[in-house]
Parts: sequence; C-alpha cells; structure tokens
Amino acid sequence: MTSQSTATLRSRYVEQAASDLKENRRRQQELLATVKMLKREEALLADILALAERYEGGVDEPPPLPEQAQAEPAHPRSGRPAANPRTSGRTPGTGQSQQPLLADLLLDLLRAQEQPRFAKELRDELLAKHPDRTPTPQVVRNTLEALVAKGRIRRHKDQRSVRYTLA
Repeated sequence: MTSQSTATLRSRYVEQAASDLKENRRRQQELLATVKMLKREEALLADILALAERYEGGVDEPPPLPEQAQAEPAHPRSGRPAANPRTSGRTPGTGQSQQPLLADLLLDLLRAQEQPRFAKELRDELLAKHPDRTPTPQVVRNTLEALVAKGRIRRHKDQRSVRYTLA
C-alpha cells in the first residue's frame, strides 16, 4: 500500500467514526426524550390507578344523580340498558364488591408480618391464598406504589431492591 492510499483509507475511517458518533449522539437524545415521555406516562397512569382504586373502594364516591338522570341509558347497539360502571361487579342489593380490592388484600398480607416485604413475595403469597386472583407482577407493583402515594404503606429502597411495610 502506498502512503497516499493509507492516508485516504485513514481519512475514510475517521469520517466514518465521526459519522457514527454523531448518529449515536442523535439516537441517545431520541432515547432520552422517549424515556422522559414514558416516565410522565407512568406517573399519569399511577395517578389514574390511585383514583380508580379510591372510587372502587367507595371512598369519596360522588353523590347519587338526581332521580330523572338515574335511568339506565340504553346501549347504542343492542338497545338494552348499559352496565352501570359504579355498580357492575357488586353483589346486587348490598353495594359490596364480590371480591376484595387488590389493595386491601396486599394490606392484609403486610399486616401479617412486620418486616419489609418484596413485591414478588407479596404476589406469591397472594396467589397461594387467593388462587382466583392472578394479578401480574406489574399490577401488584403498581398497586403497592399507589398505596405508597396514599401514605398507607412505606417503600424501603436498598440499591435496586424495593420492599414495602405498613405506614
């Protein structure tokens, strides 16, 4: 190889490396923006979950509608009355849920032992005691985080490990 061809080859490598670095930096910026957006969405979903649990539990339920507005609206396709989201899933006449809320079950499990517990341990025990309930690990973690946000339980972090106890 001549010194001129070596210099040309070297300059091509330098250009390619510079181009690759520029592309890597651009991609990192895109990924950072995506991560920020996902964190905002996660916070929003946690807030929605907390609100949904509050209303499912009957706490701070809005007052009943006036008499003329309480008639069940018809489902647009079938013409039959649509399910009322405030009463569906409840035992008729009692106003009670057929199953206890996941948050209540997790609180009961935390009451049973005083030491901090991992979400995985709590889920495994929940599956053993309530085989009819099969929440995903993420649903259990989200529920625990919603309870933390409400101040009902505490989160204990140790590097990447997170454990929960009653507040």
